[in-house]
Amino acid sequence: MRFTSEQRLDDGVLEREFTLGEIPGILWTSGSASAPAPLILAGHPGGLRAMYPRLAARARHSVANGFAAATIELPGSGDRPRDPAAEQARADLRGALGAGEPVGDEIVDALVLPLVEKAVPEWRAALDALLALPEIGGPVGYSGGVIAIGVRLAAVEPRIAAAGLFAGSFVPRTTFDDARQITIPVHVLLQWDDEWNDRQAALDLFDALGSTEKTLHANMGGHTGVPQHAGEDAAGFFVRHLR
Repeated sequence: MRFTSEQRLDDGVLEREFTLGEIPGILWTSGSASAPAPLILAGHPGGLRAMYPRLAARARHSVANGFAAATIELPGSGDRPRDPAAEQARADLRGALGAGEPVGDEIVDALVLPLVEKAVPEWRAALDALLALPEIGGPVGYSGGVIAIGVRLAAVEPRIAAAGLFAGSFVPRTTFDDARQITIPVHVLLQWDDEWNDRQAALDLFDALGSTEKTLHANMGGHTGVPQHAGEDAAGFFVRHLR
C-alpha cells in the first residue's frame, strides 16, 4: 500500500488516497484517535470518482461513530482497465432493459460472477494492508454493494464480523449458496421500488442468509431514494456489532 495524497476535511476527518498495486482506494480516519479503530469497508458499484460524494458522506459518518472507513475501486471501473467480456455483458443488460425484456441468468452471471471472482481477493488484500496500519484494528465490517460481492466476502473472510448489504444489484444463483454459509449478523437495505433490483430475488436472498441475526430494512422508493433514517439505522447496526 502506498499513500498518494492526504487532506484534512472540515470536520477533522483525515482522508488519504492510496494505491495497492494497480488498485486505487481511499482511507478515512479520525487522525486523532488514541487507540486503533474498528474498520468499515465501504462497498460500491464502481466508479470511485463518481461515487465519491456518497462514499465520503458515509465514511465521515462512520468516523464520527468511532470507526475508520476505507474503499477500493472495482475491477474494470474508474481508471482501471476495461474487460471486454464485462463490457459486452453490460451492453446485453442495457439491451434487455431497453426492450422491456426479463434479464436472464446468463446475462447476470456474465456480468456479476467474474466481478465477484476478481473483487473479493482484492478486498481481502486491501484488508491485509489496512489492518497492518497502527491506527486500524478489528473488528471489521462490510457496508454496501455490489450485494454479490458483499455476500461472498462475508462468507469467506473470517475477519468480517458484521455485514450491511445494499440490495440494489442483480443476484446470480450461486450467491444464494454463499448466503447460506454466512453466520455473522447481517443488515440488508432494500428499496422497494428499485428499478435496478429484482425485489423477489432480494427477498429470497435474505431468506437464504444463514445468520441467526439478520434484519431487513425496506423503504418505499427507487434506487437513489434511500431515506436518511435508513442510513442512521445501518450505522446503529455497526455500532452494536463492531464496538
